[in-house]
Amino acid sequence: MPLPALQKFERKIERQIRLLEARKYLIERKIDRQIRVFERKRGDIGKKIEEQIRQFERKKGIRLDDEVRFIRSWIERPLTIGAVTPSGKILARAMARYVDPASEGPVVELGPGTGPVTEALVQAGVAPSRLVLVEFNSTFCRILHARFPEATLVQGDAYGLRRLLASLLLQPAAAVVSGLPLVTKPIRQRLRLIRDAFDLMLPGAPFVQFTYSMAAPLPKQLGGFSVEASKRIWMNLPPARVWVYRRSEDRNQKSEIRNRND
Repeated sequence: MPLPALQKFERKIERQIRLLEARKYLIERKIDRQIRVFERKRGDIGKKIEEQIRQFERKKGIRLDDEVRFIRSWIERPLTIGAVTPSGKILARAMARYVDPASEGPVVELGPGTGPVTEALVQAGVAPSRLVLVEFNSTFCRILHARFPEATLVQGDAYGLRRLLASLLLQPAAAVVSGLPLVTKPIRQRLRLIRDAFDLMLPGAPFVQFTYSMAAPLPKQLGGFSVEASKRIWMNLPPARVWVYRRSEDRNQKSEIRNRND
């Protein structure tokens, strides 16, 4: 290509690049404005809900600090919080009933939040020193540490359960109780979590999970475990159901054979 034609071509390319950069800048500004509008709306919604809670507090003469903290955390990261408000006492007691306080080994709770299920476990007879609390939210961790100083608190992502607890647990867990937003995760991630939990537990130990949905968080058809469900707990807000999973015996036998071969 002759030199003048090449220079003309280069100038054309430069103009196109400048045009693309200008368009990119305009798109980025538009996205930034949309993000700011969304954040303002989200903040306004959160403030409105908080104000409604405070009005309810003044009317009833009570304090609902945990509910306010939950709402703030849920607005900031909606998919990482399993509930908009802490679990009600009836739901918490229903989950705790599936844990045998006379069993041996630690009791692991995933996503305890501000500790309503933790409190129910302690009231059911589980010694606080047996509790291993896995919580991602730093604000909730500070609350849990103040309320349950004897418990072992682990700040981290519970979906990396094996990495978090494999070296921490000195003996197999007697139960895993979960308040995680399990149904918001892909099915493979749910399966990996429950299989990791089974590997950390005693044979036949329960994996206890609650959901607001009617459907099971892990369908029985997937195999490898048994499942039972509580009646719908209408007194919780919103209504919830407790699901209990246990590794099936044939799966236990296969795991033992695999461990011996390893």
